[in-house]
Amino acid sequence: MTEKSAYAAAGVDIEAADATKRRMRSIIRSTFGPEVLADIGGFGGLFAPAWASYREPVLVSSVDGVGTKLKVAFMTGIHHTVGADLVYHCANDILVQGARPLFFLDYIGAGGHAPEVVLAVVSGVAEGCRRVGCALIGGETATMPDFYRPGEYDLAGTIVGIVERARIVDGSAIRPGDALIGLASDGLHTNGYSLARRLLFEVADMTPETRVEAWGATVGEELLKPHRCYVGPVFHLLDRAPVRGMAHITGGGLVDNLPRVLPSGLAARIEKGTWPVPPVFTTLKAMGDVSEAEMYRVFNMGVGFVVAVPEDRAGEALDLLRAQGERAYRIGTVVEGTGGVEVV
Repeated sequence: MTEKSAYAAAGVDIEAADATKRRMRSIIRSTFGPEVLADIGGFGGLFAPAWASYREPVLVSSVDGVGTKLKVAFMTGIHHTVGADLVYHCANDILVQGARPLFFLDYIGAGGHAPEVVLAVVSGVAEGCRRVGCALIGGETATMPDFYRPGEYDLAGTIVGIVERARIVDGSAIRPGDALIGLASDGLHTNGYSLARRLLFEVADMTPETRVEAWGATVGEELLKPHRCYVGPVFHLLDRAPVRGMAHITGGGLVDNLPRVLPSGLAARIEKGTWPVPPVFTTLKAMGDVSEAEMYRVFNMGVGFVVAVPEDRAGEALDLLRAQGERAYRIGTVVEGTGGVEVV
């Protein structure tokens, strides 16, 4: 037995992995711009930002995954959407501070090598990178036998962006009376999937193929809707109106995420009924008899991103966002308080 076949017998097929990487090349190169200085396959990615365009450039980075939404991908065999989810999620995170994406790196770990699955995931990542305007300059595809369940994988990504120091949005400018504008989500995004899966697949005994008329979609279609990307519309707003703070509603709901950008001594008052709550949330609440407080803590409830603007510029901000195709709503106000979120 040769050394190569011994490694393959142990569960790691180097030749198969190399063949998949060769098939990835054109997909990954489709995200490259002139700033990318190294081709695929090196030990590190090289990227040369247009430093001359900035007086005091600041790099902004974030790393994340898509959580147990991956379980739905495993159940349905649809893998490209979670790749795009990963990029949009990370891009929205650095958008909060006013950063434009520069480059992205991904990680896929699995117990065995499934070329078509890997290619589908990377195609989704590349699609996301093209949309937000960043290059996919590096990544890792790891085969670790006995580490992951058969047919499953893990997915994570890192994004690096750039912002002019004087244009960093950190929430420090937020004042009492500022308007809070919510940008609509497309369903769950990547929030609360552990609870949603338990309610749908265990409590209600549904399958991904079950059609829910109130949603106009099957369970699988609803749960795999991509995480909405707000980069283009929000930069359109940033270039034209004063934005004092922003929050990405992810990893929890409005209750947990808005306080992260509020200065000391301020709170947020959110008014129910000022935006349409997608039917999926109504279904989940009823299905599990989940309290309203927990719904707002676990899920985005139809709001994927929030911007704080001066009260007298709220109408203008709404018009600018809607002109970019966003479903934007005045959802609340900044008030004096202890940093929490009151939903009234």
